[in-house]
Amino acid sequence: MLIKKERIDTFDDWVDSFHQWHDDIGYPTDLIGGDYTFETKLDDVESNEIEFGEYAGRPKWEKVTDIPDQRIQDALAHLIEFQGDTEFASVEQQTNLIERAPTEVDLKNLIRINREEMRHGWQMAYVLVTQFGESGKRQSQRLLERRASEGSRLLDSFNQPVRNWLDFFTYTSFIDRDGKYQLNMLSRSAFAPLGRSTLPMLKEEAYHLAQGNIGLMRIVKAGKIPMTMIQKYFNKWISTAYDLFGQDESSSAHWAYVWGLKGRYDEHLYDEPADMDRLNELSRATFFSEVSALVDALNHNIPGDQPKLTIPSDKFRRYIGNHAGKPYSVIGELLSEEAYGKHLAEVMPSEADDEYVIGLEKEGGWILDPR
Repeated sequence: MLIKKERIDTFDDWVDSFHQWHDDIGYPTDLIGGDYTFETKLDDVESNEIEFGEYAGRPKWEKVTDIPDQRIQDALAHLIEFQGDTEFASVEQQTNLIERAPTEVDLKNLIRINREEMRHGWQMAYVLVTQFGESGKRQSQRLLERRASEGSRLLDSFNQPVRNWLDFFTYTSFIDRDGKYQLNMLSRSAFAPLGRSTLPMLKEEAYHLAQGNIGLMRIVKAGKIPMTMIQKYFNKWISTAYDLFGQDESSSAHWAYVWGLKGRYDEHLYDEPADMDRLNELSRATFFSEVSALVDALNHNIPGDQPKLTIPSDKFRRYIGNHAGKPYSVIGELLSEEAYGKHLAEVMPSEADDEYVIGLEKEGGWILDPR
């Protein structure tokens, strides 16, 4: 049995703890496949010059010691730790689904998604350990110590339970889509090792999103789960995805842009200057438009006598931002606290809903065979 490292001195030490983490969360590593190797992947960045912010036009920073301000170093390490934390959390959330995969194809897809998320966390830990000295080593260790099951992951979406395969496909389609946005915005970072790290992650993330959307399409076409129930899972995951884009009028996003650490989504396509006080709102609005198109495509496959799927209001069930803690409905109507409590019971998945879907998983026929 591996001994958990009390201290991370080298990346090899961290790798030992990574393998121990598999045991700690009960992940069946034999399913990962003997031909798969966890490794660090780096791609060439498109530009060697800083692309936005007050340092634009200067050479990208290759080492932390190149970064001219301690505040920038700290903000950068913070961004990397948060990204790594989401990767390991998603695996913890989904491990319980392995024994209930609807088909062999779905099992293989789940394992592929999980091992790639593990590799993404590995990649962020590599940057922290090799670039950020003692503080980075401590941060890398914390990536393996927090637990989604204990609610100790850094972002709320990654502490939520994924109880069934409808949960999984909705999560992968919408929460992983936020991951695509975050990685895209980091891919042009002024810190070259981070840009080189996120580019391979983006390529792998595209597969995860596709499987989520295809899974939802297979469920809708099978017609076994009522659209009203599928809607509840949309309400659950899309509402928490809004929070992942951060505070409205965020000073953190403002300074991350000024310092060249994190750009706009598809930064290279913009000609106009950034509205640096509304960067998170811009990303959230772009996400909303993309998700709207996906939901429209799903609705084309729903019979006319059944309700169409919708996207909850960006005011609904928010925990950060201007609407945080306010009792807005899924359509953006402000309710009384009492009415809001009843509304949540109606529009969010209940324990009975979760068990209903799990029961269908045992019966079969609730999702089209991918072949």
